[in-house]
Amino acid sequence: MERGGDLGRDDDPASRDAAHDVDLGDGAADEDGEATSGVGAVGEAGSALHRYDPDTETRGTRMSITAYVLIQTEVGKAVRVAEAVRGISGVVAADDVTGPYDVIVRTEAPSLDDLGRLVVSQIQAVEGITRTFTCPVVNL
Repeated sequence: MERGGDLGRDDDPASRDAAHDVDLGDGAADEDGEATSGVGAVGEAGSALHRYDPDTETRGTRMSITAYVLIQTEVGKAVRVAEAVRGISGVVAADDVTGPYDVIVRTEAPSLDDLGRLVVSQIQAVEGITRTFTCPVVNL
């Protein structure tokens, strides 16, 4: 059985549906004057959609992972744990607090793997720590 035409392409502009002709790339307003979200539709050449390319997007910039590490300690050890953790490379700040956790630590690492190594091999090795909970920061 022979199929008519190439299913991957449609060269006849009259046969395209209306969704292909909507331009939402500037984020200003749609055809009814309603505000749009600023997310562009994909055009024929894909020009309205920003595609992430790790080779070009991060070239010349240093990326890092920031995370908060929530620490539970043995009774009466929070101050000593906070002091000890402050001396670890990659720790930006460490504060003893009240509540379900005893110490909250802010860390920075070059990658998620480095963050994991920092927490497991250095922070968790501090005497007096009973449990850690790591919360990487996301920018939404």
